[in-house]
Amino acid sequence: MGERTVRKPRTALRTTTTGAVSAALLAGTALAGAPTAAAAPAATAAPPGIRFVDIAGDGGTVLKANVVTPAGAEGRRYPVIVLPTSWAMPQAEYLVQARKLADAGYVVVSYNSRGFWQSGGHVEVAGPPDVADASKVIDWALAHTPADPERVGMAGVSYGAGISLLAAGHDKRIKAVVAMSGWADLIDSIYSGRTQHLQAAGLLGGAGLLTGRPSAEFQQTLKDFLGSNLSKEQEMMAWGAKRSPAAYLDRINANGAAVMLGNAWGDTVFPPNQYASFYEKLKGPKRLEFRPGDHATAEATGLLGLPNDTWTNAHRWFDHHLKGADNGIDREQPVQLKSRSTGGYEGYPDWKSVGAAERRIALPDSRKVYANVDSGANGGIVMLSSTLDQFLKLPPMAAVPLLPRPFAAVWQSERYGSAQHVRGTAKLHTTVTSTKPSGTLVAYLYDVGPLGLGKLVSHAPYTFHDKAPGRPFAVDLELFSTAYDVPAGHRLALVVDTVDPLYIEHNPSGARLTFSSPSSDPSYVSVPLREE
Repeated sequence: MGERTVRKPRTALRTTTTGAVSAALLAGTALAGAPTAAAAPAATAAPPGIRFVDIAGDGGTVLKANVVTPAGAEGRRYPVIVLPTSWAMPQAEYLVQARKLADAGYVVVSYNSRGFWQSGGHVEVAGPPDVADASKVIDWALAHTPADPERVGMAGVSYGAGISLLAAGHDKRIKAVVAMSGWADLIDSIYSGRTQHLQAAGLLGGAGLLTGRPSAEFQQTLKDFLGSNLSKEQEMMAWGAKRSPAAYLDRINANGAAVMLGNAWGDTVFPPNQYASFYEKLKGPKRLEFRPGDHATAEATGLLGLPNDTWTNAHRWFDHHLKGADNGIDREQPVQLKSRSTGGYEGYPDWKSVGAAERRIALPDSRKVYANVDSGANGGIVMLSSTLDQFLKLPPMAAVPLLPRPFAAVWQSERYGSAQHVRGTAKLHTTVTSTKPSGTLVAYLYDVGPLGLGKLVSHAPYTFHDKAPGRPFAVDLELFSTAYDVPAGHRLALVVDTVDPLYIEHNPSGARLTFSSPSSDPSYVSVPLREE
């Protein structure tokens, strides 16, 4: 294996600079049978500093990696943390955090995921070779660093988060995981509501082509997905399930790793709902954190070495579960939410306690819309709109009174006399009648001020196929989870149209959708609220 050692005094500035560059790239482009613990080989004492090494992954594929060890590591064993890189990111991505962890007494091995940059192989999208690679990297760390085989952790952002969770279901040596801006259910992330998330998939595919070597299987799957090849839908679903940690939930629970999950409310690549559902089903030590932002923006400043709550809690999580530190993280409420409106944190004992109160907004009367025309109500732009909401409190907006009613169905609540603290997952229930067998609708929930300007609270798409024209059918749709405060004097509005640039729509030419509220099955949107 090739190896190059760089001494610490000469690399401190270079390490920080490289990490800053990689984090800046992340903020703009990042997406989105284990071996038994047999007697470990004798640890190899490593000089302090950063070593750039080649590690043989699954099938001998060369993985480019870097290793950071604590100063004075000779003769001792340390907990080890393995960091797979994010989608399209170089191996320098985690260098700043790796140095912080090493200074705190961890061996850190970060490696470039297969198929990207200088690592060998092809991009398998967290397929079986990627999971096997993680175990091979752990093997290497135990053989070539002073790593403790009883104290192994994994972490990552985006792609690295997904690989870390998958590895926890396949390798019993992993005792703790921190998965930031990742996914639990790949299908529910980019195909929610049976609707292709066009911009998210396009960004993933484009970045993969620019920085890696996509496998033939991935290229064909992406082609079928973006091309709306419904004849391959079941194959695509099976492909995604194989790459979803939720499919290996029983193994993850059996292996018992302590799992911390973190994501952004406005993640346009991996929306938060699927993380919340996965969290509820975990049986071991667990923690869930949601913050304002878009994909990977909640962690990006930490990669620059700036103060960052996500990375601070990641360190605390590892300190407690790998080093036994009594730092109180186990006594805190395990669900921590940061509101998009106030910026303050709120703690809950579990996800079902979030939004425990509910307010239903009735959707009376019928509304008819013509398809294939964008009404002006939209979910924003991938990687941009939610970032503006995070830093400037500027979510996507629409002038609700001016939305063209032939192309947008609109219902509004009364004005609220007090602030409404929306927390969790709003749900739409309605009855739809279509003039065509297929169609797409997108539901938006807006906070509407006195002048009629609506700020987007949440939204979600829904696509149907093979429905009998003219025959009503029920639609139940979960909007993307959020934490948003509606000021007193404002109202909530539900808007439904048929076109959004974020998604691929399936509305035949000339289609019309009618939304009705039968007396036997009234339509409504349920809004989850924080109990006061």
